[in-house]
Order: sequence, then C-alpha cells, then structure tokens
Amino acid sequence: MDFSVVVDSVCSDLKSPAPERTGTLVRVVGMTLEARGILAPVGALCRIESANHESFDAEVVGFHDEILYLMPFTDPSGAGPGARVRLLSSTARASVGDAQLGRILDGLGRPLDGKPAPVADKLLGLQGLIINPMERGSIETTLDVGVKTINGLLTIGRGQRVGLMAGSGVGKSVLLGMMTKYTNADIVVIGLIGERGREVKEFITQILGPDGLAKSIVVASPANESPVLRLRATLLAHLVAEYWRDQGKNVLLLVDSMTRVAHAQREIGLAVGEPPTSKGYPPSVFALLPKLIERSGVGRHGHGSITAIYTVLAEGDDRSDPIIDITRASLDGQVMLSRELADAAFYPAIDLTGSVSRLMNQLIAPDQLEKANHFRRLWALYQQNKDLIQVGAYEHGTNPELDEAIHKKPLFEAFMRQDATEHFDADATRTALNKVVI
Repeated sequence: MDFSVVVDSVCSDLKSPAPERTGTLVRVVGMTLEARGILAPVGALCRIESANHESFDAEVVGFHDEILYLMPFTDPSGAGPGARVRLLSSTARASVGDAQLGRILDGLGRPLDGKPAPVADKLLGLQGLIINPMERGSIETTLDVGVKTINGLLTIGRGQRVGLMAGSGVGKSVLLGMMTKYTNADIVVIGLIGERGREVKEFITQILGPDGLAKSIVVASPANESPVLRLRATLLAHLVAEYWRDQGKNVLLLVDSMTRVAHAQREIGLAVGEPPTSKGYPPSVFALLPKLIERSGVGRHGHGSITAIYTVLAEGDDRSDPIIDITRASLDGQVMLSRELADAAFYPAIDLTGSVSRLMNQLIAPDQLEKANHFRRLWALYQQNKDLIQVGAYEHGTNPELDEAIHKKPLFEAFMRQDATEHFDADATRTALNKVVI
C-alpha cells in the first residue's frame, strides 16, 4: 500500500508546513532506523529514499544527541547506509469529517473498504486536547446497551468508561458486537487494534453487519502491521470520537483491545531503549493507557459524550495482570468474563462476582438498585457454596438466603443468558428483573 499518498495529503493540508529538511540513514537496529543530519520532533513523519529509488515512510519515536530514532510503517526493504531521510511533517495530525461515517479506515485514515478516500472536514492533532476536569459535564443519564445483565445489574451511564476483561476465547468479541448493534448511541467508533486480519473482516461482516456499520466508523490495524501504525490507529479512533462528541453527539467508543495497544507501545519503548519493568512493559505503557482513557467521557459542560468500552485481555486468565490493574484503576467499572461459564456454553459469560459499575448507584432508582444488589448477593452466595451444594453437604434450612439462592438459581441463569440475536432494552430488562427479584 502506498503510504506517500496519505502522508503527502496530510502535509499539504497543514497551514504552516515545516520546511523540508534532510539527513542520512546511518544504521538499522531491529525495528528502528537511526538517522543523522536531520532535526525533527518525536511524532514527526519522515520518508526514507534509497539509492535504487525505493522509499517508505517512518515516524520519529526518539532521539539521542544528533541521532534520530525512526520506526517504519512498512518493512524497510531497500534501506541502506547513506539513504536519504526527508522530513514530511513535524506534527502528528489526522483528517476527520462527516464523510467517514460508515467507512473502514486504517491507522493513517486511508480507506480499507475499497471506496474513495472520505473528504476531510478538519485536520486535528492526534493527541487531542485536554479538558479541564472542572469543565466536564456529569454523568446523569443511563445508557441502554441492549444486554440484560449489563442493563439490569451493571448499569452504565452516558460518558462512562468501562473495561471488558477476559481471557482469550470467552466471547469478548460477540458481546462487543451485541453492544455495538443494540446500544442507543448516535455514533459508534470502533478501534480494532492488533487483532488477526481474519477477525477484523469477520467482526465487520458477521458481528457488526450492514446495519451496525451504517452508524459506525471502524479504524482497523491488524497484528501484522507496524507498532507505530497500531498506536496511530488507536489515537485516530479516539480523535474521531472526540470530533463527533464536540458536535454534541453521544458517541460509543469501542477499542479491542487495550492489551494490544500496550503491546504496541511496549515494542516501541523497548526498541528505543526504555527499561522493562513489570512483565517486560516499559514505563511509557503505564503512562499511555490512563491518558487514552481520559480522552473519553462527557464533553465540556455536558456538550456531547463518549461512552468507552475497552476490552482487556487477561493473559493466561490472570486477573492480576499489570495491564488489567492499570486499566481497572483508571476506568469507571469493569465487566469480567468467566472461562468457567463460557466452557459451560453460558453466554454472555459475565462473572458478576468480579464485575462492577461505579456509577450505578447514581443512575437508577433506589428500588431497582436494591433488587439488583439482592440479585448479585444471592448469586455470589450460591457461587461461594457451590461445592457444598453439589456434593450434598449443605442442609436445607441452615441459611434462608442460601435457600432462596438455590431455589432461584434457574431463574437467575435464565435472566443472565442471552443469545447474540436477542435485544433487551431497558424496559424489557426491568420487567424481567422484577419477575426474578420480587
């Protein structure tokens, strides 16, 4: 794919383009290129031109004294000593606009769906703008996501940031697709970061579908792409969501997955010499994730909102993974998925004992909150005593609450099960919950 078209178009739109500066390539070490004789800030875009007229583009990811460290967007084939390095843009910007609705884009904003490039309305910095926390609107309105367990027991609000955490193969993508199709949002922005290329197409064609895509913007960067492209795709997804939020829209932002974003930043950090810390992640990873999460939420003075759902992969089903820890601390709640439930063909495999919505108390009526808490309490009580019950060691009448939990277990399971094609809005969820918990 020709990256020069996108980069040149970005540069031509800059109001004050940086003067052209050139240098030479002096070394290639692993995934990084070292250039001398050129001055450029971190995040700048450069083009490397070899003697045989082959060229590719790269991003500045660091520097030391007079040496720039660059990471290419594609395989740096043809690069050799003395290759010319030319500065294309000194700022990291991207085009956004209304024409992107219903489109599938890559990390540089180019179309992946075979259609013409969408017309840009604005050229904005990829890093976004920091909102004064005192200017942010409050979260006061519930968000209907169409999933019974979340609507009734883990209620979330417009502008809330929630993590969808699980190991591999327990139904994260299916649940994400259900929320994409059924959530009551004006615009849906989906970032598919670091996934297998096959899964990107399957998510769009089978899970999202034509109706879901019509109100969505998909930014995809599969696992075979450069880490700088994967990171740019993440930043672009957030930038697109911010663009629509600033127009007063209620946006649903889905990022699958934050773990792959952390992997991309780890590759970049280690390549430029950052020291590895917990599980090999450099410090820049733990600075990046909270910064990304803070870009979502309610806009200034309640003007628009970004409700963000971030999937987080629990590697080896380890819930104490450092990426899970840092995201859980930065989010407004999490939905944990259970491999045990998934193995029993129980979908969505939501584990109530590890899931929480930190804003639920503020969003629903006290009587509904009491019913939801009673449901969760009985479910947790049954799970804690499941082994005793199954071997017949529990004597009926010993604990009235546990007796109720045993009696209502089939009702609880029926409430929590939901087929991917079923849609339960807030009213239907409330009716179903009232039949289970009286």
